[in-house]
Amino acid sequence: MDMKKYAAELIGTFWLTFAGCGSAVIAAGFPQVGIGLVGVSLAFGLSVVTMAYAIGHISGCHLNPAVTVGLAAGGRFPGGQVLPYIIAQVAGAIIAAWLLYVIASGAPGFDVSKGFASNGYDAHSPGQYSMVVCFIMEVVMTMMFLFIIMGSTHGKAPAGFAPLAIGLALVMIHLVSIPVTNTSVNPARSTGPALFVGGWALAQLWMFWVAPLIGGALGGVIYRWLSDEPTGVVAGVKTA
Repeated sequence: MDMKKYAAELIGTFWLTFAGCGSAVIAAGFPQVGIGLVGVSLAFGLSVVTMAYAIGHISGCHLNPAVTVGLAAGGRFPGGQVLPYIIAQVAGAIIAAWLLYVIASGAPGFDVSKGFASNGYDAHSPGQYSMVVCFIMEVVMTMMFLFIIMGSTHGKAPAGFAPLAIGLALVMIHLVSIPVTNTSVNPARSTGPALFVGGWALAQLWMFWVAPLIGGALGGVIYRWLSDEPTGVVAGVKTA
């Protein structure tokens, strides 16, 4: 049933946002044992791997509006399901950000204005990268993410390994782009923390919707052009 798919997407996106952003907010800089950039990158990638095995057979495990749009552009997902999936994903990310805020604020000295794993450009980019550079990075990284998703879930790809390929791709994306934008490639993941930071994070949120959606659509279209007719099962729908 569709409601079960939406619930799965909400739960899965909750997990991605809570585990990924939580690793950055709570564990990345913890004295002496902080997990750093590599640890945060692994947390995001592993959140996708674990949920792909858990809910991939229920909803397809998109966990990301850009993935949903990209799969639709690539002919792998019905257009009529795009908006409900996105609503469920954003809801899951907001709930995760709320819970993370409740937990993180329990520590003395917590200050949400320091970023709360929000994405940003210019002065709010970790490396002070410009808006144009950050936009390009988000488009390219999301495009490659969709390209890998489309390829690894193709009916002719090795069976059972798609979650690993997709999760490892997300690790690589974070390793490259955390210094630039704090890595979005996911509008839902960006929206949750931004709502709690407010101010600059909300003002810059537009980029982390527009750039990933463009990149996702490009990745889906390019892979569809490159490969033969898509085959496989995505979001519980058998494709041609």
